[in-house]
Amino acid sequence: MSEVADKYAIHPPSMRWTHIALPVADIDKTIDWYERFTPLELLDRREDVDGYGAWLGHRDQVDKPFILVLVSFRRDQHKGPQPIMAPFAHIGIEVTSRDEVDAIAKRGEAEGCLAWPPTDMPPPIGYICALTDPDGNMIEFSYDQGVYATVQEVWGSDS
Repeated sequence: MSEVADKYAIHPPSMRWTHIALPVADIDKTIDWYERFTPLELLDRREDVDGYGAWLGHRDQVDKPFILVLVSFRRDQHKGPQPIMAPFAHIGIEVTSRDEVDAIAKRGEAEGCLAWPPTDMPPPIGYICALTDPDGNMIEFSYDQGVYATVQEVWGSDS
């Protein structure tokens, strides 16, 4: 068996959670939505014979990247809306204040994509709202949910 050369010089130091991929109908519209409503920024964009792809991520996650992959396949573009995550499935983003949740909800309501109004939920859920992206996927914005705090408390001393 012949050996295949690596295409990239840099690889993760261990097995790592790296991305979630979502099919989208209009990649430009969806990139714009994520850049306006979330902290994600366009990292890479590609086009080939199969369609379009885009990677969005956090600029401050260079050493431990986790990205959202958007794909728009040419074979599916005539089909209209793409399949979405199941009704409760969602992407969660923890924000820095209740005011930030309120501001996101207000912007989402103005643009017709508010799915859940700001609501206090019992621990560990916190104060949340949710918007739907252009394809109907649920994006939850939470404050005081504790994901960040729990990781810091449990694994923070491991670094």
